[in-house]
Amino acid sequence: MSEQTLMNDVNREHSEQQHGPRVLLLGIGNLLWADEGFGVRAIEHMHRHYEFPPNVELLDGGTQGIYLVQNIREADILVVFDAVDYGLPGGSLKRIEGDQVPKYLGCKKVSLHQTGFQEVLAMAEMLGDYPEKLLLIGVQPVEIEDFGGSLRPLVKAQIQPAIDLALEYMLNHGVKGRKREKPLQADIATAGSIADMQSYEEQRPTNGEACRLGDERVLLSQAFSIAYRATSIGGIAVPIDKHLEKYRKVTG
Repeated sequence: MSEQTLMNDVNREHSEQQHGPRVLLLGIGNLLWADEGFGVRAIEHMHRHYEFPPNVELLDGGTQGIYLVQNIREADILVVFDAVDYGLPGGSLKRIEGDQVPKYLGCKKVSLHQTGFQEVLAMAEMLGDYPEKLLLIGVQPVEIEDFGGSLRPLVKAQIQPAIDLALEYMLNHGVKGRKREKPLQADIATAGSIADMQSYEEQRPTNGEACRLGDERVLLSQAFSIAYRATSIGGIAVPIDKHLEKYRKVTG
């Protein structure tokens, strides 16, 4: 054991004696891509409606990836909220614990930020400061490819159940959250309407005012040709343009 690792262990034990285990509640994802924003929306809701002791940190991790490594290193208990492809019906909620978490984020990733977060966990482990307890609370997305979209109803409905799972998990480890008497207001003045899901949804342009998934008047036009990008990496075929297949069939 290195001197630095030993010092980190001593500091961790001292902190636990004073305040209890250090808990990080982390929401990751991209608010701009519909259900991909589930993790961030869950942590926002949790912050506005619940309060916790000083040893608990709530963090909107967004798509920061490797920049989260120090936060991970300082946590004894890590709870992650995210949109995860479990291969289940859309809106399904599932929890994964311990060593299975990085494996799931790597094999069942929804977007590139999950690959980045898998690397964050690996780096924290390499540096000798891996969380003692790790929980992933993930929801199966209904829709991802909707730029500027909000959570779909089935996914939005899982925000409170996901929070309840996290509260129960922490309580089992001696950490209790308490519901606020009055919810906090979203900081729209600083972050804009995106900081509040309801405002974000209400201010979104209509389908007629802004393109969502690609204008089919163009994509289905005979004047529009969709060519395949390079799809071979090391001799392995990669279907990186698979989502455009429906348009290729029409344009020939």
